[in-house]
Amino acid sequence: LSRLVLVSPKCAINEAAYARGAGADMILDQRIEVKTLPEAVADCQLVVGTSARPRSLAWPGLSPESLAQKMDSLDQQEKGAIVFGREHAGLTNDELQHCHYTVTIPTSPDFSSLNVASSIQVIAYELYKLLSEGLQSPSVEPQEPMADSAELEGYFSHLEQVLVATDFLDRENPRQMMKRLRRLYLRAQPSKKEVN
Repeated sequence: LSRLVLVSPKCAINEAAYARGAGADMILDQRIEVKTLPEAVADCQLVVGTSARPRSLAWPGLSPESLAQKMDSLDQQEKGAIVFGREHAGLTNDELQHCHYTVTIPTSPDFSSLNVASSIQVIAYELYKLLSEGLQSPSVEPQEPMADSAELEGYFSHLEQVLVATDFLDRENPRQMMKRLRRLYLRAQPSKKEVN
């Protein structure tokens, strides 16, 4: 998402816009302002409008995930546009006529309307998630040798002694505490360093 096209903007792109852009100065600097939506999407091969409202004439719909897949399927020379409407009223039916699809972000039926910034954030996230899958290194747990059973038994024995010495555990009426603690620690599969 690097090309911002504004259709008859009502607000000036000023210091407040740059501050809210959180470092995206280049995108704001290179923005394009046009008078009509057809001008804005004239060179795009795929145009998707965002809408939460049901329309009398249903338009082919996409989920945010399937929108990302559609955008990803475009050739390098092809352009896709995602059209967001006005903060107070969204897109008109006439504006949706210029879109191949509509995308609706799943929300509670009682509160289906999202503000523009939230909608952009959700759609941008879905696009980024799909298009950056190969770029991100997977998160890896640090490799440490696992504690063996004897080390864990030593830990459990020491833990029980400390719990009794601090009056946290009543040796006469222990209930299920040590069994539950054993289950918790065994499920965590601690390393030798963690047990130490």
